[in-house]
Amino acid sequence: MRLSRIHLGLVLLPVVLWIAPLPVQAAPATEAEMNLYTRIAALNVCIARAADTDFDKAVAIAGETIAQVIQGGHQSQIAQVGNKPLSIEELRRGSINSAVLGAVEVCPNEVPADVKAKVEEAVKGRAAQPQKPAKKP
Repeated sequence: MRLSRIHLGLVLLPVVLWIAPLPVQAAPATEAEMNLYTRIAALNVCIARAADTDFDKAVAIAGETIAQVIQGGHQSQIAQVGNKPLSIEELRRGSINSAVLGAVEVCPNEVPADVKAKVEEAVKGRAAQPQKPAKKP
C-alpha cells in the first residue's frame, strides 16, 4: 500500500508537532543553570585543549556558546545579576570569565600558568573582600 503525500503528511504531523519546541516564557538563568553552563564551558575548554586547540580560541568558543545560550534561552537575563537584560558583549565577557574559572578548577593542567596565576590571585582577592548581604526579592 502506498501512502499519498497528504496521508504521509497527516501521519508525520503529530511527530513533527511532538518534536517541535514548545513556546515558553523565557525566565532569567538561575544560579543552578549558570553553574551548569559554567561547567559545560569548562569541559569544552578542557576537551579543546586536549585536542591541541589554542587556549584563547578554546575559551572564546566556549564563552560564545554560553553567551548564545543565555541570550536565546533566557532573553539575556541572569537572575544573580538582576532583571535587566545584558548586552551580548556583557554576556560574552562573563561567559569567557566563567569558562576560564571553570577550566582552572576542572583541568588546571590545560590552563597556561600565567592565566592560572591571575585567576588564583583574583580568587584570593575576592575571598578577602567582605560579602554584601543578598538582596531580598
